[in-house]
Amino acid sequence: MNIERLAERAARAGWHAALSDGMRLAVVDELAIGDKSPGELQDVLGLSSNLLSHHLKVLQDARIVARRRSEGDRRRTYLTLTDRTALGDPVPSIDADRVLFVCSANSARSQLAAALWTRASTVPVASAGTRPAEQVAAGARAVAERQGLSLVGSGPQQFAAVSGSRDLVVAVCDNAYEELGDAVSVHWSVPDPVRAGDEQAFDAAFAEISRRVGDLAPRLLAS
Repeated sequence: MNIERLAERAARAGWHAALSDGMRLAVVDELAIGDKSPGELQDVLGLSSNLLSHHLKVLQDARIVARRRSEGDRRRTYLTLTDRTALGDPVPSIDADRVLFVCSANSARSQLAAALWTRASTVPVASAGTRPAEQVAAGARAVAERQGLSLVGSGPQQFAAVSGSRDLVVAVCDNAYEELGDAVSVHWSVPDPVRAGDEQAFDAAFAEISRRVGDLAPRLLAS
């Protein structure tokens, strides 16, 4: 038996072992739709910090969960579900009149998310920013063109002027999530491609947002 086959089986065994604990399955379920900080998970699950740290380490070692440092408050980290096959029972459906994607500048990630949403769902969609830029980032327009995607709306808009009481607010950046707090329904910790400024960063952001939109859309019911 070759070394690669043994390594593959060891990895599979580690994956199954990681998901053999009910509390770790609960962590996976909590991360099914959006990202959470360790403190948020601790509050939801009622675990001590030491016990949660143990469970998170097991999930990270099995590459089921990844940790990202906030691009806003650098003292914070967020946990992201990286292995969708770890999900068990379907997450309950969500009711909303509209999905509102938000990032700080409303110039890239939220614009791409809104455009991708129109491909995935008939539920109305819009995007906004907490501190809107003057225009959509050139890199966002370029990746949308490469993907044959039409952006939604005329340009960056202010969150306070656009948001409604029945919106499902999805923050696609850490800064917007930390600024808006309880106004956010779902948080996706997607790295800012504008900071990097290259084609690869925009392609990576597009791919991650596309995957997340694909996960959320089937769970959302129009009110």
